[in-house]
Amino acid sequence: MEWYQYLIGAVLILSSIVIVVVVMLQQSQQQGLSGAIAGGSDTFFDKNKGRTIESKLAKITKIVAAVFFVVALGASILFAFVK
Repeated sequence: MEWYQYLIGAVLILSSIVIVVVVMLQQSQQQGLSGAIAGGSDTFFDKNKGRTIESKLAKITKIVAAVFFVVALGASILFAFVK
């Protein structure tokens, strides 16, 4: 195996572990049956969601998932043409 195969594998494993950990740290967004019937209530904290820990975790999840997707796609294309 070449060095870049080890590097790509390590990036994929590390990013998948980070995705799992960050998703597990996020709180559930379920409001239950009362939230579905009456609608969600807007509070001060809902309006300032961009500054909370939850929003930072969601942003980290999106970034790491995008990195994982790009690396996996690049690896599949690279390994298809390199033998």
